[in-house]
Amino acid sequence: MGLSKKLQRMKHHIIREDTEKGTIEKKTLQQIDLPYREEWEKAGVHTYVLGGQFCLIREVRYPLSLKHGKYQLSEIKKAVKKWNEWEGVHPLSAKGMEASDLFFFDTETTGLGGGAGNTIFLLGYARVLDEEIVLRQHFLPAPGNEVALYSSFLERVDYTTLVTYNGKSFDWPQVKTRHTLVREHVPKLPSFGHFDLYHASRRLWKHSMESVKLVNVEKEKLDIHRMEDIPGYLAPMIYFDFVERKHPEGIVKVMQHNERDILTLITLYTHISFHLLQEEKERTSGERLEVAKWFEAVGEKKRSAEAYEKLIEEQQKDVEIAASHALAFHLKKEKKWDKALALWQNVCEKGTMRERIEAHIELSKYYEHKEKHYVQSLHHAKAAGSLCSLENKRLIESIDQRKKRLEKKIKR
Repeated sequence: MGLSKKLQRMKHHIIREDTEKGTIEKKTLQQIDLPYREEWEKAGVHTYVLGGQFCLIREVRYPLSLKHGKYQLSEIKKAVKKWNEWEGVHPLSAKGMEASDLFFFDTETTGLGGGAGNTIFLLGYARVLDEEIVLRQHFLPAPGNEVALYSSFLERVDYTTLVTYNGKSFDWPQVKTRHTLVREHVPKLPSFGHFDLYHASRRLWKHSMESVKLVNVEKEKLDIHRMEDIPGYLAPMIYFDFVERKHPEGIVKVMQHNERDILTLITLYTHISFHLLQEEKERTSGERLEVAKWFEAVGEKKRSAEAYEKLIEEQQKDVEIAASHALAFHLKKEKKWDKALALWQNVCEKGTMRERIEAHIELSKYYEHKEKHYVQSLHHAKAAGSLCSLENKRLIESIDQRKKRLEKKIKR
């Protein structure tokens, strides 16, 4: 029966844990029979044996000169070097690190849910060495071999910072859950930093992309177009099929899919770093605005203000008002009222509905508390109220209270 028919047949198959913690079937090396050994060897896979268990390990090496999407793999070293020259603070900063300290990590699992019922069957990672990228994958050939899987993985782990795509929410919690089941038999999980590029991608592109799934970011931002790649959602079914018939055909394709995901992590970290470090020449005004907001969120106020000012000076029409609104809040904190007021007056005329409401409220606050000009303050409070939708009851109530207070002050 062909692979595609097998996948259809296996769609609703649910994998079971055949062994529980402490119930390990004892095998010797001679007793382990690996079907289709020649096919595995052609794919660069070898066997790892521990006690009565085994797993499979595949290793691929790439020269740093290889281009994956927009960049050569070697440019990850340039990104790390630039971070070390940068004086600011940022959650993606590699300051104090070398490229070899980054551990580009991705998994394949039997499902998208969490919990102990979801099995990791492939652990993949890449390291940057002097002249090449070394990518390794540890594969679980059948349930009941997780001691061998995690032992083989953890004995080679040597890293400072994980680089993942949604790894904080999914991949690493799954690793910790599965590790708990075999922790008495394998090394401890090491401590580490974590760069999650999913959250970074959302920061930069959530307003310009319908979805920031990795495959979409690859196409739209990194110029990576996969050919003959299996969809990630098929990986569990392919694994179920492998457990039943042992043929490596489908699993090798899953490994290749996982391999491309990991290479993309290298390119994506390079790309996002260049955006943040202003090394990316093709930045859109929207991306520049999001970088400025990100700097503001992490406390790099001066950098964010400079970025907003530059967007305003260059009259980047699609983001000029948003930058003006954000800069006005910064100027308010600096007590540079004249500049802030001028910016908010402009926002009141040209901003989005939310921006106009916020600008009117800020002007109302200023005229009430700083100038004691209650009529002008009431004018802006009424303008903000007229723009509010009926659904926003809390904001309407707040504005109404402000208007009542101002009317009393005017009467007095």
